[in-house]
Amino acid sequence: MRPPHLFGIETEYGLLHTDMNDPHAAERLSHGVRDHLFDKKRVGLLDMHHRAHDEPAGNGGFLLNGGRFYIDMGHVEYATPECTRLSELVAFNRAGDLLLHQSLDEMGLLESASFIKNNIDYETGATFGAHENYLVSRDFPFTQEGLAQLVPFLTTRQIFSGTGRLGANFVPEGFVALGDAKFPDIPFQISQRADHIVSDLYQWVQFSRAIINTRDEPLADPERFRRMHLLLGDSNLCEYATALKIGTTALVLDLIHEGLAPILDLLEPVMALKIISRDPTRRWKIRLLDGRETRALDIQRAYLEAAKKYLAGENDDTDWTLQAWETMLNDLEKNDVEVLVGRVDWASKLSLFTQFKESENLDWQDPWLKSLDLEYHNLDPERGLYLALESEGKIARLSTDEAIQQATTMPPVASRAAGRAYLIRKLMEKPAPYVINWASFYLEKDVLGTTDPFKNYLKEAKAMWENQSI
Repeated sequence: MRPPHLFGIETEYGLLHTDMNDPHAAERLSHGVRDHLFDKKRVGLLDMHHRAHDEPAGNGGFLLNGGRFYIDMGHVEYATPECTRLSELVAFNRAGDLLLHQSLDEMGLLESASFIKNNIDYETGATFGAHENYLVSRDFPFTQEGLAQLVPFLTTRQIFSGTGRLGANFVPEGFVALGDAKFPDIPFQISQRADHIVSDLYQWVQFSRAIINTRDEPLADPERFRRMHLLLGDSNLCEYATALKIGTTALVLDLIHEGLAPILDLLEPVMALKIISRDPTRRWKIRLLDGRETRALDIQRAYLEAAKKYLAGENDDTDWTLQAWETMLNDLEKNDVEVLVGRVDWASKLSLFTQFKESENLDWQDPWLKSLDLEYHNLDPERGLYLALESEGKIARLSTDEAIQQATTMPPVASRAAGRAYLIRKLMEKPAPYVINWASFYLEKDVLGTTDPFKNYLKEAKAMWENQSI
């Protein structure tokens, strides 16, 4: 049986700073923000145990909102708690942004540093991710044939979920191996991550970024559940794009689980990902395995029509997603960037850049534009171009500032994050030995298994705390 929707987002953040003479400045600042969050701001508990070979004790910890903050290979990463509704996920996703910006402010560092929610380091060519997690049942067809039904959707999803970037003038790792190193330099492309995906299916993130990551790490009851872990997407700032990206993907997973997804085989999915991102005409034409040419829009419509036919009416989130999906594809057909501003990040960014370029008589290679690309993603309201658009009322909102602030310290109520957050709050009031994991919580006298992500475990958490006699 297919479970209800449950999802989360892990965001890896960039960091701008002015201390260019210190090669370790970014890592030092990241650790300083971590220490501020847990020691001064007190929004959670540090892990006091060694979690993995690259996660020593004190590397990060779980938060009062049920999510997690940690240092991953030198950069800051925030994972939302487990969410069951799209509006909830949007708020908790942005709660991480707010916590990081507030920390820099409280540390007196806004003049010298700011966090950037993007996926590209323009100086080194490195990329960092926005990973998506979806709960599926253990009987989901996690096979080559089953996952192949998801690949065409994910490959073409960037037409509304991409965050855009100034064009690339390098050949990313994997291009030559794929047989095509002749892409022309372009002024602008719609996805930041597309150039860095080199395989369609692969298990280990560190060795090959894939359209679908196939590792089996459920972080829940392994007999009942499996986690779909995706790392091809961009870090969206537009709330509408975040909700639509997650909502449509969840519906396509439902279709695949029920055996109702359209059968579409792309000739070269990884190459198609790059072709779509780099198409300046925005016609987004790619080839199917049988040699026929089709459009990304047509592939998206095939999934939309199947979802409308079989899933409409299941719940409010599903119906919102279907309506928003159809409206988005109709608007994309117009090939008018301005129609998409406020809902699609790449379009919002391209509109800003085009206006600025023309007003200042610049060409697309001007360093000024590259700096603006970064500033679109800046989480400082005094500098961030996306946040400026939002303050001007040009961004479609699905959350509120109040909901985002609340999400920094309060967990979702309909998932196991609630029980986890309850125990964290109690331990912050009365310290005791503990070990916290996504699917378990250890105290000195007891252990609480939280393997059912849909159970809030509040009753069990309260009983466990009372049993400690702390």
